[in-house]
Amino acid sequence: MTSFSALGQRFRGLFAVSKGPWGSNDQGGDPPEPPADGGTGSGPWGEPGRKPRRSTIISPTGASVFEEMLRRGRGRFGGGEGSDGPDRSLVLWGLAGFVLLWLAITSVHSISPGQRGVVSRFGRYSYTLGPGVGLTLPSPIDRVKKIDVENIRNVDLGVEGSNDLMITGDQNLLDIDYTVRWNIRTPELYLYEMAQPDDTIREVAESAMRAVISQVSLNDAMGDRRAEIETQVTERMQRILDAYLSGIQVQGIAIKQADPPDEVNDAFKQVTAAQQDAQTYINNANAYALQLGQRAQGEATAFDKVYAQYKLAPEVTRRRMYYETMEQVLSKVDKTIVETPGVTPYLPLPQVQKTQPNGGNR
Repeated sequence: MTSFSALGQRFRGLFAVSKGPWGSNDQGGDPPEPPADGGTGSGPWGEPGRKPRRSTIISPTGASVFEEMLRRGRGRFGGGEGSDGPDRSLVLWGLAGFVLLWLAITSVHSISPGQRGVVSRFGRYSYTLGPGVGLTLPSPIDRVKKIDVENIRNVDLGVEGSNDLMITGDQNLLDIDYTVRWNIRTPELYLYEMAQPDDTIREVAESAMRAVISQVSLNDAMGDRRAEIETQVTERMQRILDAYLSGIQVQGIAIKQADPPDEVNDAFKQVTAAQQDAQTYINNANAYALQLGQRAQGEATAFDKVYAQYKLAPEVTRRRMYYETMEQVLSKVDKTIVETPGVTPYLPLPQVQKTQPNGGNR
């Protein structure tokens, strides 16, 4: 019985408070409160109600949304209203100054006359800046690497302590020290075509030098053909590096020393010294022969001149030659010869003999 009475009371309660067509009370009471879960309720036919519009311009405090966001940002970083946090204008000016400074540093580039600026965009080569002031996109979009194209670099090969012997064309071993002088001609090729430029130059120089040395003799490599060897090695190196698209210009090769191996160097120096002495003797003999030849040529020229005078006046020339010859022969003889026709000179021979220390005749 009790359960039936409770069920009846619930049934009567359903009809005790009736709603109007718009969900209001029939007695004109207050409108129903919105649901606690934030729902919108239902309309008169069970339709869902509309959400209340929220203001997107004015916040509950009367400030704009942008100012409200700034206020909340200051609050998050410890600078709410009434606090000692940084001023909003100072933060904005500082941010703008940092952006401008970053653009000036990474977008404006000064290239000196001896440099070139290689520009890479997202890591890929784009173009090359010449001397002067150049503009690029800011980093990290564009990056500029300055390359010195006028600096002459030196690579020493065959230095002391290395056992890099080369074989000559006459099957002799040669220990050679030389220097390679080079610079960068095309910077973009130098940066992107070769991974290790210095090692490549060393290998190319050694290969070119061995190829040239194998075609000359030991004496030529140590003697007068050094300049020719340097020129051939330079040309061969340049052809190989151009084929590699290296962007390198070989300025020249300088051979500093070319000797046999240390084990036979002393003996070879003695042989070389003997060869130099022999060449010196040969040169002296040639000089003496040349001197004699010039003297004989001079005497022949003088005789030709005398003969020309003899043909013009044979008797006079004959007598003059006779006198000159007798003067040369008897210039140191202590005698007096008088040739007078019909006169016999008196020669006091005894008195002359007494004046001689040994009593000899003159």
